[in-house]
Amino acid sequence: MIDVKWICDHPQDFDEALNKRGLASAASQIIALDKSRREKITSMQNLQNAKNTYSKQFSQANHETLAELKNQIADITSQISELESQIEEDDNALQALLEVIPNILDESVPYGESEEMNVLIRDFGKIPEIEDPLAHNIIGQKLGMMNFAHAAKISGSRFVILSSWLAKMERALVSYMIDVHVNEFGFKEFAPPLLVRDHAMFCSGQLPKFEEESFSTTDGRRLIPTSEVPLVSMFMDSITPQEQLPIRCTAATHCFRSEAGASGKDTVGMIRMHQFTKVELVSITNPRDSHQELEYILNSAEEILKRLELPYRIMLLCSKDTGFAAAKTYDIEVWMPSQGKYREISSCSNCTDFQARRGKIRLKSRDGTNSLVHTLNGSGLAVGRTMIAIMENYQNFDGSITVPPVLVPYLGTKIIEPCGELNY
Repeated sequence: MIDVKWICDHPQDFDEALNKRGLASAASQIIALDKSRREKITSMQNLQNAKNTYSKQFSQANHETLAELKNQIADITSQISELESQIEEDDNALQALLEVIPNILDESVPYGESEEMNVLIRDFGKIPEIEDPLAHNIIGQKLGMMNFAHAAKISGSRFVILSSWLAKMERALVSYMIDVHVNEFGFKEFAPPLLVRDHAMFCSGQLPKFEEESFSTTDGRRLIPTSEVPLVSMFMDSITPQEQLPIRCTAATHCFRSEAGASGKDTVGMIRMHQFTKVELVSITNPRDSHQELEYILNSAEEILKRLELPYRIMLLCSKDTGFAAAKTYDIEVWMPSQGKYREISSCSNCTDFQARRGKIRLKSRDGTNSLVHTLNGSGLAVGRTMIAIMENYQNFDGSITVPPVLVPYLGTKIIEPCGELNY
């Protein structure tokens, strides 16, 4: 959420920020609503003062003036009630406008119309030379460890059943990622709820903008689209001494997305699923440190790919490709041999005070004053996409998969071969 006072003080900067994202200007509308609301509040306060003045005259009023005083107070009370209704309408209209306005982009974010205009920051690793590489879904089915048909019987499309070594690889990747993030980068592990209330989704910027992307339950809860939601939201309505910042959190959870806007995209394989596993990184920081903290989260995520020896690149997202709550985002894209291109495996974002304002997440300075924190998040990593990147980049001609050396102690084998079992 954007500070209304900042919009009123910087209308041109605000409109330019919206235009950079490809959105229409909105400063004049917001300022007009805010002005109307403030004028009505002032009028209501003046009426309340007049009412108080008349009320004090009751004890000194005689029989002749008492009736007149009662009529004046009743008239003022009616006017106050009407103004309260009008102020509430203005509040609701202003809130509705602000709720769908994205974060202000950082100055370093380049202008761009689409993802083709994202900027390459750096790349790592050598792309493997694989003749006629198989896609991960073909490899998985040949191994007898990845079944989409049976998952569809149970749950419909965009689900998968993993078995044997691939099921174990998913667990191994989670354990490996969490160990690195906790033991080497100082993140604290959490096991948060997978069901949350709407106010938690609102705090993290998922609502109302992405309501159609989430799964809701019959009792007013939603399945989390990312553990960023509970990790950020558990700090709602809190004040943290600045000496305790940064607070770095990580969690490995299932995530759920309806993919309502992804019709026809990546319908084959595990690239885009309704349910997937992801290790998330979240930081709560002092605003002065958030730019540096974004680089820290990015380094934490890309270190996993380095050690898995998977080719990847880092892209700075352009203005129209940057997410709703983010002021600046880096995407990490891993090489997928079967597609002959890089695919996103992590997004690392600085949300500045956007989520903090929604959730009233504050810090207390040494001088005793309170101010909003900055929040950051990143995938460290998307586990399913990491697994299929391993399958494709480490595939062998005989249908087996070589296990990356750092994963061998977690998985307990150096190579995964076809199981020779029914594909259940």
